[in-house]
Amino acid sequence: MYPNCTIKAPFFEIGPKSYLYGDDILDLALAIDAAAEKYDVDIIFTTPIVDIRRVKEATKRIHVFAPHMDALTPGRGLADILPESLKAAGAEGVMLNHVEKQVTIAELKARIQRADEVGLATIVCADSIAEASAIAHLNPNIIVAEPTELIGTGKASDIEYVEASIHAVKDVNPDILVLQGAGIKCYDDVYRNIYAGAEATGTSSGIVALPTREARNAMVDEMIRAVREAWDARHNK
Repeated sequence: MYPNCTIKAPFFEIGPKSYLYGDDILDLALAIDAAAEKYDVDIIFTTPIVDIRRVKEATKRIHVFAPHMDALTPGRGLADILPESLKAAGAEGVMLNHVEKQVTIAELKARIQRADEVGLATIVCADSIAEASAIAHLNPNIIVAEPTELIGTGKASDIEYVEASIHAVKDVNPDILVLQGAGIKCYDDVYRNIYAGAEATGTSSGIVALPTREARNAMVDEMIRAVREAWDARHNK
């Protein structure tokens, strides 16, 4: 495992994007922290930047990640996101190249290098098997194999895509962790991906678009339980 990343399989990623804000972010973080402890599953919480310190100080078990970062160094850069600032606020890592915040390969390379310099783990999104393979050559810690057309649809990747994307990354660098994303909405989606060979999966709208705190917290527990049960079943068959 790379020195900047302490996350181990199986794991899960939850990102509220801009669905939630204020106390709802903290409430969700506490529910995620409880589920991580209950099921002994590592969970990345990709929290809004303004909530990083608050979430980090209130939780014990989850891995707090920022949703974006720029490649600048201390100095000029009004409104840019400085890597050192994320680290100082308590972030353990950063998500890069999400479909809602895409960057070029050259920009991505620079961001990964800056993250490595300051000690931030990197989770990088890829919207195709070819892109996942290309990004693997940049040596991030984690790659999210997430077909763009499935994001937010409630339809998950098929097993063939899961297997092919894992091989595409591992053939380049077997140390990179692979997360299967997009369309994860329930226990069965999570279980199927993990049992099929994924090291991780995750969701945004499958949890944060639910109408109440109670519903969101219940879904967190359901999905993390699915991670644990699928992983244990896969390794005990």
